[in-house]
Amino acid sequence: MGVKLSPARRLLVGSRLYPLALGNFAIGTGMFVTAGLLPPISADLGVSTSAAGQLMTVFALAYAVLSPVLAAVTARLSRKTLLLLALAVFVVGSVLTALAPTYGLVLATRVVAAAGAAMFTPTASGVANALTEPSRRGRALALVMGGMTVSSAIGVPLGTWLGGAVSWRATIWLVAALGVIGFIGVAAMVPRVTVETSGRLWERFAPLADRRVLAVLGTQLLAFASVFSAYTYIGSLFDLPLTAVLWAWGIGGVVGNQLGGRLTDTYGPRRMVFIGLVFTALFLALIPVANLALPVALVWAFVWGGLGWMVAPTQQFRTVSVVPGNVPIGLGLLSSAQYVGVFAAGIAGGAALDTFGRTGVVVLATALGLLNIVFTLATYRQARTPVTVPA
Repeated sequence: MGVKLSPARRLLVGSRLYPLALGNFAIGTGMFVTAGLLPPISADLGVSTSAAGQLMTVFALAYAVLSPVLAAVTARLSRKTLLLLALAVFVVGSVLTALAPTYGLVLATRVVAAAGAAMFTPTASGVANALTEPSRRGRALALVMGGMTVSSAIGVPLGTWLGGAVSWRATIWLVAALGVIGFIGVAAMVPRVTVETSGRLWERFAPLADRRVLAVLGTQLLAFASVFSAYTYIGSLFDLPLTAVLWAWGIGGVVGNQLGGRLTDTYGPRRMVFIGLVFTALFLALIPVANLALPVALVWAFVWGGLGWMVAPTQQFRTVSVVPGNVPIGLGLLSSAQYVGVFAAGIAGGAALDTFGRTGVVVLATALGLLNIVFTLATYRQARTPVTVPA
């Protein structure tokens, strides 16, 4: 059982988590903004819209593959040093993307940026877990991951507007600047935290022998495959102002992420997972209805974003619960599963768009959402006794 923190101590811990959220804000903006930049990217680089969408796919695949490898290689580094190294690599990758003259080079530079993201996000969650008492762990994880959701509310709409008004490369320069700000915040405010983790690569995959871990990862993969098969190509699904729709989705995500952390602490992860999955699948099916008028689209995007991001802190809480003695590795696997889902979404969504148009994308996203509900019902068993997570 962890030591209960005083209000002053909680405030101090919270202030140390904000730079981690800021780093995730930069990374989330750098990844998610691609969905709003497909037209200018395709025009500038002379490729199709679906080919431009593969920039997010390559980022996701590189993240998924590199995350366990880089975690093993950097296991001996202090967590603060690793966070700073990760942001530095992410900034370098973003600068190279902004400068790259051809489609092939842009793809290659996204791998560099993904390497930084793959080191940062799981480490940030592990540090948040180590700094926080068990009763508030859901909220702490939601705060750190909240950087991702705030990026979808502020960074992505801003970057989408900037890409249309100036150029998509200006947006990537903005992402690099955000990464520098995150670097400064981590250097100034995050303490040195000791989180035991193995440097052996095979141990990175040891939790996969646990069926409970596989269940969590399967839900994560399918959730992101479902949502991002639609989100990656959202510009092709709507005839309405894209920046406004993305803004509403992001604001909903911020609200959903924070509510998800609090409600998980109160009601437990199982109930919140199913609420999020069921209603996310429903709202994916309602995309054609949302496209009828801008007010309808804004309400739809807000609720969809809220429900979708509500699952994120819940899934992190599940992971911490099933691998309490191996939290950094568990969260790293969760991030890898998430980005494998984004990778699959980019490939499958692009194929559906090219073959069947926007209807094919909607059907695919909804079908994956329904499949996830069935999978999670079959694999997520309620624990008989509460799980106590060590501090």
